[in-house]
Amino acid sequence: QVQLVESGGGLVQPGGSLRLSCVVSGFTLDSHAVAWFRQAPGKEREGVACIYSSDGSIYYRDSVKGRFTASRDFAKSTVYLQLNRVKPEDTAVYYCAADVIVPPERYWGSVGQYKYWGQGTQVTVSP
Repeated sequence: QVQLVESGGGLVQPGGSLRLSCVVSGFTLDSHAVAWFRQAPGKEREGVACIYSSDGSIYYRDSVKGRFTASRDFAKSTVYLQLNRVKPEDTAVYYCAADVIVPPERYWGSVGQYKYWGQGTQVTVSP
């Protein structure tokens, strides 16, 4: 049974840092693409970063490039999202998602490409 469990969210000041974790079970990180999404109130869910299972390629949405870093730890079956220099517009519920089918590069941030989802963790950026 596939499960994804996020943690690490919380309240952080603008310019601060936070690390999110996604512990996966029911599959190995070298068999599934794993992505981070976020959803702010009243907005659509959007892709933040994705790690491809095949070659470990990592993709980011433009607004987080240079500030967020995705990584994975095979031994811990965990995918991380390091958030640095956060901004108020980064406030959202952050989800991790996975699928055995690696999406075409231009679709890595599409919600429909992922079958499995976690429950989400809230990140609030505020003074």
